[in-house]
Amino acid sequence: MKRTLILLVTAAWLLAAACSPSSDRGNDPEAFTRAAESELLDLMSDAERAGWVQANFITEDTEIISAQASRRLVARTGELARQAARFAGREMSDDTRRKIALLRTSLPLAAPERPEDQVELSRLASGLEAMYGRGRYCPDDDPAHCKDLGELSRVLATSRDAGELLDAWKGWRTIAPPMREKYQRFVELANDGARGLGFADTGAMWRSGYDMEPDAFAAEVERLWEQVRPLYEQLHCYVRARLREHYGAEVVPETGPIPAHLLGNMWSQSWGNVYDLVAPEGEGGIDVGRLLEAKKVDAEGMVRYAEGFFTSLGFDSLPETFWERSLLRKPRDRDVVCHASAWDIDLSGDLRIKMCIEINEEDFVTIHHELGHIFYYQSYDHLSPLYRQSANDGFHEAVGDTIALSITPAYLEQIGLLEPGATSEDDTALLLKMALEKVAFLPFGLLVDQWRWKVFSGEIPADAYNAGWWELREKLQGIAPPVERSEADFDPGAKYHVPANTPYMRYFLAHVLQFQFHKALCELAGYQGPLHRCSIYGNREAGRRLHEMLAMGRSRPWPEALETLTGSRQMDASAVKDYFAPLMEWLEQQNQGRSCGW
Repeated sequence: MKRTLILLVTAAWLLAAACSPSSDRGNDPEAFTRAAESELLDLMSDAERAGWVQANFITEDTEIISAQASRRLVARTGELARQAARFAGREMSDDTRRKIALLRTSLPLAAPERPEDQVELSRLASGLEAMYGRGRYCPDDDPAHCKDLGELSRVLATSRDAGELLDAWKGWRTIAPPMREKYQRFVELANDGARGLGFADTGAMWRSGYDMEPDAFAAEVERLWEQVRPLYEQLHCYVRARLREHYGAEVVPETGPIPAHLLGNMWSQSWGNVYDLVAPEGEGGIDVGRLLEAKKVDAEGMVRYAEGFFTSLGFDSLPETFWERSLLRKPRDRDVVCHASAWDIDLSGDLRIKMCIEINEEDFVTIHHELGHIFYYQSYDHLSPLYRQSANDGFHEAVGDTIALSITPAYLEQIGLLEPGATSEDDTALLLKMALEKVAFLPFGLLVDQWRWKVFSGEIPADAYNAGWWELREKLQGIAPPVERSEADFDPGAKYHVPANTPYMRYFLAHVLQFQFHKALCELAGYQGPLHRCSIYGNREAGRRLHEMLAMGRSRPWPEALETLTGSRQMDASAVKDYFAPLMEWLEQQNQGRSCGW
């Protein structure tokens, strides 16, 4: 996961520096951006350091220090972004015009104009996220038996008892109803701030950050979804039938949506945890964890393998400070946030990861993904601060995932983890396991923000929040609640990104772009064969073109960055279909005689 705090508050820091009372450059857009960027690095570094300390030394004091820095930024966001907006239509260089546009659209939340509304919005934002973070399910209101999200998620992932699954699914959603009234007021104030910047609402503000008109972007993601929808429908049909075989007709219908509690994930967003229930007969797979253990690979060794992937492409090695300052193991003497994240502390070479690495396949893939962020940071650190971001927010996540797609049997052989010829020629199991993660996610990645766009615009009114959520989940995912839901519930609040006001479309885009990137890189490498077996490890031409795109940061519109690598200025999900083409054929064979769809 890319470290997101800095990207979310960059503009606020930048504008705070540029519009300080001592600045006399407020009427000249070029001077405005120059003054801002001259102060940006120190301000951003201070914020990142506070966040790093808080994540690595969890105490009440470090949480307060980090929260105070965040509150100071949010308090200034609305006023300062409006000052940047006043330059719209003024004569300026293309470079300055782009920076001004980025200032207006890189914020997930715009504060309203009235100070009392700013204070209220800040309290609502922090309060909603805190409500989620404190969430516990206490059966029978017994504090001695409370379960947090991690414990409930493990039940969803590992239990095969429908009743136990249902209890965990319902239990987590008990945390959300108290958020509902607060979220309604949050929407009102957030929209007020967005309108102050010249946007129709907060959803329009988010969609304006993609170098295209908001409505055009909405149409673009619909087009991408339609490209992959047939593949998803075949996967859904197959999984529904296999779940019906296991749980019985009284739990899983022969046609229609799949009950949401049966797919191994709290939000049914990825289905990999039910692979054992849907795996092809007699199919095995590569146990990467066992291979790593046999080689006695430790946490640092895991990272060295991932670094070696990038240096094989021609990227520079990681700086020595990376190894000195990163957190690779869970400490025994303190609490830390173990969730994997990549950090660019000073935007000038102080690169770190924070991850409690375990020696297994999941973490082996994750560390390759995290170093994708790190080498992206390293590639664009020569640019001015506003451009030290990915071409659009989907690119950063996609790059790490692209590298992970090259963790193939051939790659494992090249680095000496797997003996040559040790794998089967039948890749059905491999592709199905991948599809349960990647393909299954696509409609969920789309609907989270589609719901919020409709909420922000008023298309989904406050008295239909939950109905609107489940309407989209059934329409796009073919998923239904396992028990009746009503407007007394607030099921969107059970997904972190909603109460935390974190845009989600980046993940949908990343799940499309990673396959488009992978296909282009494989073609540059001269690879011929099934796309899912391609690894670009060791290919300098592929690495050169990848670095060329990464080095652009956000200095140019994302279609230009995309064209640099792929030759196309349009996002294209056809590479997803190409990658899973053998699986699609197999699924269609398995689904013969079944009524697919919902």
